Amino acid sequence: MDSTDASGTTATRSTPGSTAAPAARRRSRLRRAGVLTAAGLVAAPALVLATGTAAEAASCTTSRGPYQKQVEKFLGRPIDGKQSTADCAATQKFQRTHGITPTIGYAGPLTWRTMNTMLAQKAAGKNPNKAKKCPTNKGRIACVDLTRQLSWIQDGAKLVYGPVPVRTGRDGAETRTGAKKIYWRHLEHWSTLYHVSMPYSQFFDGGQAFHSVTKSMWNPPGSAGCVNMRPADAKAYWKLLRNGDDVHVYGRKPGT
Repeated sequence: MDSTDASGTTATRSTPGSTAAPAARRRSRLRRAGVLTAAGLVAAPALVLATGTAAEAASCTTSRGPYQKQVEKFLGRPIDGKQSTADCAATQKFQRTHGITPTIGYAGPLTWRTMNTMLAQKAAGKNPNKAKKCPTNKGRIACVDLTRQLSWIQDGAKLVYGPVPVRTGRDGAETRTGAKKIYWRHLEHWSTLYHVSMPYSQFFDGGQAFHSVTKSMWNPPGSAGCVNMRPADAKAYWKLLRNGDDVHVYGRKPGT
């Protein structure tokens, strides 16, 4: 919020050649700059930038979201279904971390969907292919489960790497499902379409590839179709996979 402080100084009439002329000229310049009015000198507007807890509290919503209790439970807050200042601050922190907007601490559908995906990923543990939806008869294969936003590499039924969270295609640009094969790899790929760096790119379906990004894996709405990965995971995939290796994509990303 901007604030001004009027001093009440009165302008002095001056005549050419008088000792007051320089002061008059200075006041004229200040008036043109917007810090002097006819009533007197006004201090330059002081921009007050709210920071920290005060800023967060000021931007918090007091509204109870439709997923209030679920969000409270996920965040380890008292589960009473009522929006408190502490609830809002904890929800805001989660939203800021993962780029969920608006960042006002509202327990809405997108915030809960993101949390629910995280819970599903955690539940997968070290047996992500328990439902046998990714083939176990192809040797080394990279599996991508769009529903849980998870990927892993297995050899037959043996888990080789993962599971790890991934960020797949957004609504309207979904990562395509089905049986694929890695056909081209480029360590330091640059997208001429989106003008972004795509390190450790391994293409498996047209322009869709595994590659590294630096943003959160839970940042909505998603990629343009690629399977985004954390740098360490993309690097591990680069070392483990080769041209000709199988990729299997299945499921449906929440929100698409």
